[in-house]
Amino acid sequence: MEVMITNEKLQQFETRFDADRANRIAMNAVTANGVLKTAQNYQAERGNAHEFSVRLDQGEITNQQKSGRCWMFAALNVLRYHVIHEMNLEEFQLSQSYTLFYDKLEKANYFLESILETLDEETDSRLIAHLLSAPLNDGGQWDMICNLIEKYGLVPQSAMPETVSSSATGEMVQLLTEKLREYACILRREHREGKPEEELRKEKEEMMEEVYDILCICLGKPPKTFDFEIRDKDKNFHRDTNLTPKAFYEKYIHLDLSEYISLINAPTSDKPFHRSYSVKFLGNVKEGREVRYVNVESEVLKKAAIAQMQDGSPVWFGCDVGKELSREDGRMDLANYGKEELFHTKFTMTKGERVEYGQSLMTHAMVFMGVNLDEEGRPNRWRVENSWGKDSGKDGYYMMTDEWFDEYMYQIVVNKKYLPEEIIREYESEPILLEPWDPMGSLA
Repeated sequence: MEVMITNEKLQQFETRFDADRANRIAMNAVTANGVLKTAQNYQAERGNAHEFSVRLDQGEITNQQKSGRCWMFAALNVLRYHVIHEMNLEEFQLSQSYTLFYDKLEKANYFLESILETLDEETDSRLIAHLLSAPLNDGGQWDMICNLIEKYGLVPQSAMPETVSSSATGEMVQLLTEKLREYACILRREHREGKPEEELRKEKEEMMEEVYDILCICLGKPPKTFDFEIRDKDKNFHRDTNLTPKAFYEKYIHLDLSEYISLINAPTSDKPFHRSYSVKFLGNVKEGREVRYVNVESEVLKKAAIAQMQDGSPVWFGCDVGKELSREDGRMDLANYGKEELFHTKFTMTKGERVEYGQSLMTHAMVFMGVNLDEEGRPNRWRVENSWGKDSGKDGYYMMTDEWFDEYMYQIVVNKKYLPEEIIREYESEPILLEPWDPMGSLA
C-alpha cells in the first residue's frame, strides 16, 4: 500500500469525483455560497414552531455584547426572573458588570494561588502550561457564579452599569493575562532563587493590588451601598435606600443557592453515571464551593428541567451551542443542514466519542424558559432564552429540538427538590477529581 499521495492516486481521486454528477453540482453550489447555506434544509423549520405548552415570560432579552459572560448572564437571567415576577415589573436587570469585576478579581487570586501551589512543577509541564493558557478568561460555571453571589451579593444594573470594557472584554482580558503571566514568571523565578514563601506571598498581595487598580480603571469601582428605585407595572413607585449588595440579594431574590445542584450528561468511557465529579484547579473564589456535578442519563436532565419549569422557575444550562445551529431563525436542530447528503459522507461519532476526541464540549450557557410536551407528556422542543440581543434568533429566543438536547446538552442546574433522593446522595458523595484539562472542565 502507498504511504504517500502519488500523481496516479490524485488522478484516481479526480476521475472518481468527476464521474458523479452530484459532486459537480455540489462544488458549484458550495464554492459560491459556502457549506451551511448550501446544506440548509428548508423543511427543518416545519413542525418546529416557537410555541410551547409550558412557557415562562421574562423581561427584555439581554445582550452580553463582545464578551464571554454567557454563564453569568444566564445565571442573572434566572435570578432576575424572580425579581420581575415578585415585584410585578415590566423590566429589570441585575448588574453583569458588578459580577464581572469580582469574578476577574477572584480569578486572578485563584490563579496566583495555583502558581504558588505548583512552584516545583517544571515550566513545560502540562499542568503549568494549562494554568498559563488562560489565567482569567470570561468563561465560567454555575458554582462559580454562586461563589460570587454568596460572597459579594448582587446589585441592579443601575447601580453599576456596563462600560466599554465590560461589554467588550478583549482588551482588558489581554492586559490582565499579560500581567498574570508576568507575575507567575516572577514568583516562579524567585522561588528557584530561594526566596521564602512568606516573601512570595507578600509580593502576591502587591500584585493583587495592581489587578484591583486595573479593574477599577476598566469597570469602575463596585458600589458598597446604593438606593433601589423602580416603578412596577401598576405605576407604583418603590424606593429602598442605603442597601448593601448582600442585603439586596437577601431581600429581593432570596434564593438559597445551596439548594441548586448541577447535573451533567457526559457519556464517556471514563465517567460512570451516578457518580459525583469535580475538576482540579478549576474555580474562582479560593475559599468558595468547588465546582461539582453528578453525571446522569439525558432523561434525568429532561425530567428535572421540566419539573422546575412547570413549577414556575427557569433553568440554567450549558451546551455546545454552535453545533447544527441556525442562528438567524434561532433553531438548534439536527435536521438544519443536510451535510451528509451534500458531501456523500456519514458522521458516525457518538456523543461520548465527540467529547473524548475534541469534537464537542460545553461552550455556552443559556436559560430554559419553556418546553413543548406532546400528548403523552414527552418533550419534543425546548424554549431557550439567549443573551445575544433581541436581533438574534426569534426576538432573542431560540428553539431546541429534543433530539438536539440528547446530542449537545451537557449541564443543567436545578433545585434539589425536583430530584430523587438517590441522585442527591450521589451528588453529595466524595467526588472523583478530573484533570484540569478534562472536557467537562470547560467554561461556558
